[in-house]
Amino acid sequence: MKKILILFSHPKFEKSRVNLTLINHIKDKANVTIHDLYEQYPDFHIDVTAEKELLNQHDIIIWHHPLYWYSCPPLMKQWIDMVLEFNWAYGPEGTALQNKTCLNVITTGGSKEVYCSEGYNSFTIRQFLRPFEQTAILCGMDYFPPFAVMGTHNLNDEALNDYKINYGKLIDVLQTGLTINDFETKSFLNDIPQLETS
Repeated sequence: MKKILILFSHPKFEKSRVNLTLINHIKDKANVTIHDLYEQYPDFHIDVTAEKELLNQHDIIIWHHPLYWYSCPPLMKQWIDMVLEFNWAYGPEGTALQNKTCLNVITTGGSKEVYCSEGYNSFTIRQFLRPFEQTAILCGMDYFPPFAVMGTHNLNDEALNDYKINYGKLIDVLQTGLTINDFETKSFLNDIPQLETS
């Protein structure tokens, strides 16, 4: 069974109904490590050596975060800047992360309809996540489409419960082996057949 590292970054986690629900649902799953960056590094002083060792111990890396100004919270960006070093994560000798799987799990206040060329955000979620995708590719990782919970401000309890269950299912299918054939034409991992309600 593959080991999953969830790099979780939310500066107001305790006030986030949606993220609390998602994290609480998966926190006790076997071979899943939830690494809360704001809890671990409230002073922003990242232990790069410890973070590299954590990455070495896992097969799948998930960047789980709210979409803040079309990107991630600042501590996650600092983590990427500091931990993914030249000749470790990328570069001629940078092979530490090769063949690992990487993806984003994101939450957005705006609905899916506003993230398109006709919407007020002008671009799709996949377009906004291109820097993460290219980072993963540069590091030799397989980058999967995101799992997204959108329109969080208007999400009712029933819909949130469905997202929670599907996040758990996603963790399960990632651990047992998900390939590009499972989502070749999908923009979101939410839409793969394995997450369909039975």
